[in-house]
Amino acid sequence: MQNKGSSWLKFGLFTVGLGQSFVFVIVPPLARDLGLSEIQTSLVFAISAVAWALTSASWGRASDKYGRRNIAVLGLVGYAISLIAMITPLFLVERNVMDLAFLFPLLIFGRLFNGLIGSATRPAAFAYVADNSSAEKRTLKFARLESSFLLGTVAGPLIGGFLILITKETPFYVFSFMSLISSVGIYKNLENTSIHKKTKIIKDKISWKSRTIWPYLLIASIASLSQASLLQSIGFYVFDMFSNYDDLPIIVSTSFAILSISTIVSQYLFTDAFPLNNFKLLLYGTFLIIFSFFTMAYFPKLSVYYLSLLINGLGGGMIRPAISSSLSLSQIPENQGSAAGYLGSVYPIGHMLTPFLAMPIYAFNPSYLYFFNSILSIVIVIFVITHPIFKRS
Repeated sequence: MQNKGSSWLKFGLFTVGLGQSFVFVIVPPLARDLGLSEIQTSLVFAISAVAWALTSASWGRASDKYGRRNIAVLGLVGYAISLIAMITPLFLVERNVMDLAFLFPLLIFGRLFNGLIGSATRPAAFAYVADNSSAEKRTLKFARLESSFLLGTVAGPLIGGFLILITKETPFYVFSFMSLISSVGIYKNLENTSIHKKTKIIKDKISWKSRTIWPYLLIASIASLSQASLLQSIGFYVFDMFSNYDDLPIIVSTSFAILSISTIVSQYLFTDAFPLNNFKLLLYGTFLIIFSFFTMAYFPKLSVYYLSLLINGLGGGMIRPAISSSLSLSQIPENQGSAAGYLGSVYPIGHMLTPFLAMPIYAFNPSYLYFFNSILSIVIVIFVITHPIFKRS
């Protein structure tokens, strides 16, 4: 039953990855064609990130109190509803069934609902895995959860590209239905474990300021800004630096695929086939990312860019499960959900800050952005080496 439940959790995160990646492919150009500005479209996604950051920690605590299964199911159902709520107005306006004036507020509502409710699944899923894995297997189990979502982000544009041949709406309805199926599978196969007893008082409550929390949130925030600025600049960088090539959209898609696939491969290699401890994963992974950003900045050639993205993906695949596992291992069982929620709340920070901090640097000089990201990563290395909590992980 436990293995079945874990498999359904992975499938649930996979379905979320499917929809999330395809939304980023379809919504921005379609919204622009219908009359929304780039700023309005960016605000739609930024509001979702803010809502996600504000609610993730609360959902983690809720999973401690009301059970991992219930909160994970709620998040998947909320995600399915938000996907339909966001995409339906676009196609209604496109068919002149609904007035354009309603489009922007309805898109805001759809993504806001995603951030408020859809954010519940991830902290509940990671807390469940923490409850049911040994310390030795924690990093591997977390890496497999991460890989499930990443696999969805790779498969989303591929599967959606076939389904869109039926109608433009079909991919989103299919992905929503898959999410609902996963929620049923989780509900039927996952025991609703809850750490807190009604009569039990938790003596060691945690907050973001706790000594076993804030160091991990700090490096996760810095890594998030570095990663988000890379993701949001890929399309611009390809069109700005490789404009002499044909089929630039294919180069953009290839760039994202290389980054995602190398991340998945890295998580398999360094947490399963040739496992490293969390301290080495953090250190070596960040060194790879520093090297990748320096090569991007110094050698603006397409072949080097592809190689840099591959190296960056390998590094990123080492860092995220190491942060999640190290944080989890430093907590008592009663605080697993809260800790996962706090970590989930800082990952959107990079996407919130990138338009205001990273993209102005890119606009001044694209290479400077990658130098900036290298400096951010060097800060992570220094902090990991000097702070004693990481050496115990």
